[in-house]
Amino acid sequence: MDQFLAFTVVGLSTAAIYAVIGSGLVLTHTTAGVFNFAHGAAGMLAAFAYWQLAFGWGWPVPLSLAVVLLVLAPAFGLFVERVLMRPVQALGEAERLVMTVALLTGCISLARWVWDPNTARPLAPFFADRPAIRLGPAGVTWHQAITMAAALLIAAALWFLLHRTRAGTEMRASVDDRALAGLTGADPLRAGRLAWVLGIQLAAVGGILIAPVVALDAQQLSLLIVSAYTAAVFGRLRSLPLTFLGAVVVGLLEAYLVGYLPQNDYLPGLRLAAPALLLFLALLAFPQRRLRGRDRKLVRVPLPGRRGSLVFAGSVLLLALVLVTVLTEESIISYGTIFSLGVIGLSYVPLAGYAGQVSLCQLSIAGIGAVVWGHLGADGRLWALPVAVLVAAGVGALIALPALRLSGIYLALGTTAFAAVLDRWIFTLPAFDVLGMHIALFDQGSVTVTGPDLFGLRLTSPAQLLLLAAGCLALVSLAVAALRRGRFGRRLIALRDSEAAYATLGGRLLGAKVAVFALSAGIAGLGGALYGMQLQTVTADQFNLVAGLPVFLIAVIGGLGAVGTGLFTGVAFVLPAQLLGHLGSWAQDLSTLLIALTGMSLARSPAGIVARMRDEWAPLARHRMLFSALLGVLAVCWLLAAVGAVDGRLLVAVAVAAAVALRARATARPQALDDVPLEWWGLRRPWRPEDREVLSRATAAG
Repeated sequence: MDQFLAFTVVGLSTAAIYAVIGSGLVLTHTTAGVFNFAHGAAGMLAAFAYWQLAFGWGWPVPLSLAVVLLVLAPAFGLFVERVLMRPVQALGEAERLVMTVALLTGCISLARWVWDPNTARPLAPFFADRPAIRLGPAGVTWHQAITMAAALLIAAALWFLLHRTRAGTEMRASVDDRALAGLTGADPLRAGRLAWVLGIQLAAVGGILIAPVVALDAQQLSLLIVSAYTAAVFGRLRSLPLTFLGAVVVGLLEAYLVGYLPQNDYLPGLRLAAPALLLFLALLAFPQRRLRGRDRKLVRVPLPGRRGSLVFAGSVLLLALVLVTVLTEESIISYGTIFSLGVIGLSYVPLAGYAGQVSLCQLSIAGIGAVVWGHLGADGRLWALPVAVLVAAGVGALIALPALRLSGIYLALGTTAFAAVLDRWIFTLPAFDVLGMHIALFDQGSVTVTGPDLFGLRLTSPAQLLLLAAGCLALVSLAVAALRRGRFGRRLIALRDSEAAYATLGGRLLGAKVAVFALSAGIAGLGGALYGMQLQTVTADQFNLVAGLPVFLIAVIGGLGAVGTGLFTGVAFVLPAQLLGHLGSWAQDLSTLLIALTGMSLARSPAGIVARMRDEWAPLARHRMLFSALLGVLAVCWLLAAVGAVDGRLLVAVAVAAAVALRARATARPQALDDVPLEWWGLRRPWRPEDREVLSRATAAG
């Protein structure tokens, strides 16, 4: 009994922290209409700032708390509301989701960049030197007592604010109808600003309270938000009392699992994954209507032509050929993952771009493809590659079943929970047997991955594996482009535009969602297998949730509806990290931070940068003479680099400068009369009075 009471006290203390963080989530969502994925990251930054002031610089604890909670946290909340969220407030839910995911990624990268993750930073609990308060057989530390008291005070203060003050009435009215609230004299901007300030302050309180209990680690503290997500979903993102109830359930569940879960090699991860599993079940259990997204801004999905798709696929192969002929073997290892990561990035296009289904677990599914190939294809057996794709596709089909009840941010939450379960439990399992089948994943370590035996030719060198990955990316790009032009692609876009209308017109939601999730997961599994071949050794950490966020952000930046997003994802992920790599180990965090900042700046442009680049470079591609000149320059640079006559970086600079100059020339130069077919006069160039005579003569001549 004493043990039960002791775990109950621990559980209630943890629940109090989740309640504080979860109430901040609910406050922000109900007032600003934004589900803040970066809420936990804000608390993490507050915990690091508190440690820096109180322990790093030796400031008094009360002064450090005052600076963090009354100065830094409100300032950060104002920054987020004014600079990041207000510009996308009028856009769709997807843009706001991307902005908060970018903020989450940026906060983690910033913390790892500023505070070396390899340095231990112990954070002492409040009043750790005082004896525990005895409540019968159980003891309550002062830190636990302060945590529970803070949760109760915050609950009472929030209720009073929302129901007994004018500011709270304005906040509730603004989320129902901002325009109508403005007509009644309320100020929606002020209400949103107040909500963000209070929300970030609550996250800061939660971060500071929980940091002494766990390690002061940027990734771990940020992902503790999954437990707060669960509490908030218990409250259906609206009810503070139900959020507190959900926090109690999560906190007690974690504590009792620690105390009473049987000790063996398979269950420790279950305790860590329990909040994510509970979140998954809560998303499925609650009524569908209340879990639906509220608004979306649809983006036109470009229709790739056959010739353009073939040109693009040929360009991918040509780029791969250039890389293997001009780079050293060491550089091929560094840059070769462009194409395999491109396949993973391309998996977002049919799923999110065509069907409008948001998934944050694509890299986790890629990990499944990598580990299946690693075990089954150890001797290069080629049949193992389609098996890896099919296993990944099966996992994707499994995710599609709960997707029938979820959409928008709730589907993103569901896939986040799925990725967290894989990270914390499934990927950490040792080998086990099921129905006579021996199943091994990462086996609590790493998995060696080799290249395939392709019709008698064993692909082992980095150059061979790069060409294989490029060939797969080219083929998958052609397949995705054909999908967009085909009937199934049009059905997916109809599904994205309106699920209700799609079902009313006879479409089968279950079949379409299962098919697109399986297809996307199969592509991700193929990319994961190729990625593993190039890395040769893979671990679970390379496919966790946090590692997948930059890939998702780059795909969004590229444009989820564009086939070229795959190659763009690979290039944008690998190139900055390799170029900055010589600066030190912190350069990886700097590269991720740059990706997050770019995601914040481009979240308001959902069409993506690939479509914009295509429009900007189209004039050069249509101009035969200038385009031929560009090809000539590129060919000369390639030959010079292949024979080692000139430094490669100089040739890249020359090629880029020539391309930019020729594009500017093609854009600025008015098209000559001979360049524009007669039937396009008046469309591709202005109509002139003398054109009438020329047109008449041409018509008379037949």
